[in-house]
Amino acid sequence: MQAKGQYRDRKDTQVAVLDALVERTEEGMTVFELRAEAEVDIDELETALAELKQAGLITVENDDDEPMHIYPDDRVVPDPEVDDGDDGDRSLFERVRDRFGV
Repeated sequence: MQAKGQYRDRKDTQVAVLDALVERTEEGMTVFELRAEAEVDIDELETALAELKQAGLITVENDDDEPMHIYPDDRVVPDPEVDDGDDGDRSLFERVRDRFGV
């Protein structure tokens, strides 16, 4: 599952982070899990997480006994009951742009 279409016009690292988090909405992910999933260096990941948190698209929980976990905001997670195809609510232009890598 991918993040909703309206959140896919962000930087590649941010989109990779959101997509990874959407896959694990309930349990969240640690920074190390996100780094492995997004395949980016720690500096890129740190920047992406800061920007996503500032935009209110992620939530960070840090318990004393467990490692920090990061969760996607509910707005980012598509409704599994709604089948809009893989394109979700992306415009034709966005789908063509993504298809040709422009």
